[in-house]
Parts: sequence; C-alpha cells; structure tokens
Amino acid sequence: MTMWKAKSRKIERLDFVLAGAQKSGTTALHYFLSKHPSITMGDQQEIHFFDNDPLFVSGMDYEELHKHYRALGPSTIAGDCTPSYIYHEPAAERIWKYNPKIKLLVLLRNPVDRAFAHWNMQRFRGREPLDFFDAVREEKTRIAGAPPAEARRFAYIDRGFYGQQLERLFRFFPREQVKAVKFEEFKEKQGETLTSIFSFLDVKPLRSVRRKDRNIVPYNRAMNWEEKVFLCNLFAEDITKVEHLLGWDCTDWKL
Repeated sequence: MTMWKAKSRKIERLDFVLAGAQKSGTTALHYFLSKHPSITMGDQQEIHFFDNDPLFVSGMDYEELHKHYRALGPSTIAGDCTPSYIYHEPAAERIWKYNPKIKLLVLLRNPVDRAFAHWNMQRFRGREPLDFFDAVREEKTRIAGAPPAEARRFAYIDRGFYGQQLERLFRFFPREQVKAVKFEEFKEKQGETLTSIFSFLDVKPLRSVRRKDRNIVPYNRAMNWEEKVFLCNLFAEDITKVEHLLGWDCTDWKL
C-alpha cells in the first residue's frame, strides 16, 4: 500500500509579520517562532522588505521577499520578523496592500527602558559617541533629513511613541488581526505568553519551551533619575494613548 504524501507549495503570501518594536523581545520571540515545526521564518531574522523604500519606487516585486522562503509544507505558515515595520511610516500600508488578511504581532516595552536599551546597544556596537542624555537632546537634529535606515538607528525617543504607531496600524488592519504583547509580561510569563501567541497564529503550542533571553547587551551604566524623569514626562501622554487603544494598564511604565 502506497502512502499519499502532501506536496510542498511555493509561498504566495506571508501569513504574519512580527512588526515591532525594537529592543522589546523580538529576537527571543523570533527564536521560538523559528523552532515551531509549523512555522517558517525565512533565511534571515530581519528581511527588511516593507521598509526598503527603493523597492517601492516602481512596481514592487514580491519575489524579492518570497525568495527568502523555501517551499512550504501543507500546514506550514510563514512569517517575517522586522521590528522597524511598526516605526517606518509607509510600511503599514505596504503590508496591507500585500496581504490585507495578514496577522501582525507587536511586542511593546516600557518606552523609557526601550530608549535606554537602544542607546546602550548603539554604544556597545561603537556607533554612538554621545552620552544618553546628550543623544536624546540631539535626536531631532540628528534624524532630520537623514535616510530612514540611518535615522532609525538614533531614534531613541521617536521609536517609543507607540500610540501613534498603533493608530497607523489600526487604520489599515482590524484589531483582531493585530496581537500586541507587553514585553514585561513576555519576560515574566514566557510560556503562557507564547501559548497565546501560537493560538493567535492558529498553530499548536510548542510541547516544551525553554526560557530564552536573546540579544542581551551588557550595560555600562544604569539610567540616572534625571534621565528617567525627563523621559517619563515625555512619554506620559502617549502611554495613556496606548492604554486606551489596547485596554492595557501601563502603570508599570509610569513613575
């Protein structure tokens, strides 16, 4: 007796995107997603298709995206993890035009902590000559007129205004297609959070999940009180907007 074997299929559209935010646990989540037998994440962690402006100047070729994926099994779903998609303004509409039914995962971290972690990463990589507070005060000048790929490297504050980024997503996608996850909860309740994410993606939970922290960069110093107060005041209004948009309690993000 011969067994029927389902054929693999060429990818037609991605099923989901892990769209943000940077320094909010996306590397760890990418790790777990890529370990799932029913999920493929392509041949590199960040494909940067929808935030690559030159690709969209003339008619876009989705093969430039799909070439990163091998043929899919019958029950395999495909995703892309590029955290800058939520921040890059044209990306939401581009993703919607590509697949209006796509699901979006968004990890969000206390924007004050995210800003400092972002600066620390740039310092660790030797890309940031300025101290944190100086970099924050110079941010608008530094990113004004800079190419997007360069500007987002130093957008410590600007990338943390999640309220306006979520509003942009919700202009194109219904709420049920967007799953927002709090970084702090993902860190504290990793197994439980992963189960809810896999449920959102309509795949079975992983049988065993080993706690994993990824992309950890050592800190040379802690954020001081003056810096923390300044940033908390800066983000206060937007954090309230996030609470209203997502129904979250973000008391832990405030002083």
